[in-house]
Amino acid sequence: MCLRAYAYILLQGKQGLIDVSEHAVLNANYILAALREAYHAPYPDRCMHECVLSALKQSENGIHAIDIAKALIDRGFHPPTVYFPLIVKEAIMVEPTETENKETLDAFISAMKAIAAEAVEMPETLKKAPVSTPVGRLDETKAARQMDFNYID
Repeated sequence: MCLRAYAYILLQGKQGLIDVSEHAVLNANYILAALREAYHAPYPDRCMHECVLSALKQSENGIHAIDIAKALIDRGFHPPTVYFPLIVKEAIMVEPTETENKETLDAFISAMKAIAAEAVEMPETLKKAPVSTPVGRLDETKAARQMDFNYID
């Protein structure tokens, strides 16, 4: 992994690293600005390469950060980190990379806004997500305590 990171640094060069850093910060701030009304933003001002949102508004309807993450899977997005940082209740930490284009960011923002609306209108459907994957919602506590590494075809 260190070799891969070193190769990336050499490939980018000084100005390239500055450029990709600026793009990552810009992307995170773009997402924060677009979603701070739909989600609670504990740090609503500028952010660095990641923005922290919270599902506190959605929790009023029984929807939690994990439900939002699972719903993003159904919409074709790898879910962001949830419940971190630990000091933010119902935390959703979004860390867009420098390579995300505006179309992808806008699609993610649209999906997050649709999920926020669904949390108000049909919260029970979010509790079932993901429904488009071969395996639905897992009991993560049981999975951690009773690991089963068998592949089922």
